[in-house]
Amino acid sequence: MTASSAETATLSSADLAIPHVEPGLRVGLFGGSFNPAHEGHLLVAETALRRLSLDRIWWMVSPGNPLKDHRNLRPLAERLAASRALVEDPRILVTAFEAAHQIRYSADTVRLVKRRCPLARFVWVMGADSLAGFHRWQDWRAIASALPIAVVDRPGSTLALLSSSAARSLSRFRIPEAECARLAFHAPPAWVFLHGPRSRLSSTMLRASVSS
Repeated sequence: MTASSAETATLSSADLAIPHVEPGLRVGLFGGSFNPAHEGHLLVAETALRRLSLDRIWWMVSPGNPLKDHRNLRPLAERLAASRALVEDPRILVTAFEAAHQIRYSADTVRLVKRRCPLARFVWVMGADSLAGFHRWQDWRAIASALPIAVVDRPGSTLALLSSSAARSLSRFRIPEAECARLAFHAPPAWVFLHGPRSRLSSTMLRASVSS
């Protein structure tokens, strides 16, 4: 799903710009519809930032996940503002640049940022709940071949490590958790599963509580 011109018109040029990054910085790419953003998302971002020794996290609020129902999707500007309201660490940059480039798939995001910022060290960050369906993403193997990946544990999703098609396919490229701080320097494919504190909040749960 791509953003409409009406939606992008409500956003500033800063909202839609690819964040500046100096050569050599380690940057986590954390994308999603964030419908709505919640403390569970923040915990994933903060865990990745700390455990992977990243310099930045780009919290990328997407126009919409093509694998999800968009009937209850809140406006992009609203989701962007709600995400920013959660974030206090200045190293976590909330952005909607994917909308400016009419990006639908994460693989296209990866191609864009690597082309625009070839000297940065990017890591793809996802919650373990996303790992379960990673094999259904468009060009998921291209993502795994382009960037190291960090999977952060989420309640009820630990078994995705064992059961998901992507995890099984990439099993030989998994690095020990003790080496996670060096993930950004590993040549892809490379990935790590990060255990740690988990939040039981989910966007689905929050939307249900609002509608009930």
